[in-house]
Amino acid sequence: MSSSTPGTAGKKAKAATEAEAAPRKAATGAKSAAPRKAATRAKSAAPSKAPKAESHLAMVRRARRINRELAEVYPYAHPELDFRNPFELLVATVLSAQTTDLRVNQTTPALFAAYPTPEDMAAAVPEEMEEIIRPTGFFRAKTKSLMGLSAALRDEFGGEVPGRLEDLVKLPGVGRKTANVVLGNAFGVPGITVDTHFGRLVRRWKWTDEEDPVKVEAVVAGIFPKSEWTMLSHRVVFHGRRICHARKPACGACPIAPLCPSYGEGETDPEKARKLLKYEMGGYPGQRLSPPADYPGKPAPALGAG
Repeated sequence: MSSSTPGTAGKKAKAATEAEAAPRKAATGAKSAAPRKAATRAKSAAPSKAPKAESHLAMVRRARRINRELAEVYPYAHPELDFRNPFELLVATVLSAQTTDLRVNQTTPALFAAYPTPEDMAAAVPEEMEEIIRPTGFFRAKTKSLMGLSAALRDEFGGEVPGRLEDLVKLPGVGRKTANVVLGNAFGVPGITVDTHFGRLVRRWKWTDEEDPVKVEAVVAGIFPKSEWTMLSHRVVFHGRRICHARKPACGACPIAPLCPSYGEGETDPEKARKLLKYEMGGYPGQRLSPPADYPGKPAPALGAG
């Protein structure tokens, strides 16, 4: 007679069955573990929810705060073209197309020594002017524009640069951007200058997604009071040239990073970001040979001086 009870026999049978099933469960678990882990990782990597859309009012407040912050960072912001009168600023701005302000500033001393007035420039020998402004690029087209606008100033405006937008944009080679530069900095008439730096930054800051400069100008003009337009333009351009670069913005050294919805597009490490800073922010010369007295950086070298 066996000493085992029926209950004991049942338990032994169940244990044997589970022992046989264990390898199968282990194999099944091994096959499904990887997909489960991958799904978990994907779930944790995905944003928990879409970012809340910013209202227009919130954007305006943020934009105005950015302007206030930039005013503290660049209290010395100014036009980076050397000029002594409206005519010199007009000519320098036309020359600045497709080149740097530095190269223009290195070129204009010889140009204005040869042609100090619209009458002189209108009567220039084209080949001689082309040789002087050759370093700025597109020198033939620029010579044609400069001689044309000089002749228009001589014949239609008594040799004086007009102080109205509608008159300036009629001059050869002068568009809204050039006109606003001249109005804002030579006549004190508020204007927004939408160059490549300005357009790039206002899109990064989500003030607008417009690409057309005229539309960008209209949108930004609706965000800020007219009294801020000229200085806002200088501050934004300064920031674009020194910190918020096109290819690799120095996000880790940016004083307005907390206000920027595009933070992280560039270098975020503070030490590496500081090495990307340009002009006075990086301890280098600026673009003007004759900068304002309150400019904290070094003057730019003359042409051929290094």
